[in-house]
Amino acid sequence: MAQRLHLVFGGELIDPTKTAFKDVDDIHVVGIFPDYQSAYDAWKAEAQRTVDNAHMRYFIAHLHRLRDEELAASSTEELG
Repeated sequence: MAQRLHLVFGGELIDPTKTAFKDVDDIHVVGIFPDYQSAYDAWKAEAQRTVDNAHMRYFIAHLHRLRDEELAASSTEELG
């Protein structure tokens, strides 16, 4: 099975209804994870840690989709 790497990162947004960061130099890179579940666990821990700041958001990027040029772009839902 191919490796499915995931990047978890986040930071403070300009507007909580959008996804533009207030300061890209201040983006928190949580880490790269070998599977979706461990990335989700890290994302959830950071999201819960910053729950009091409505402008803070964390995201999961599916790095394995960037490495495979044969795959068409798809939504951020995990592939089965």
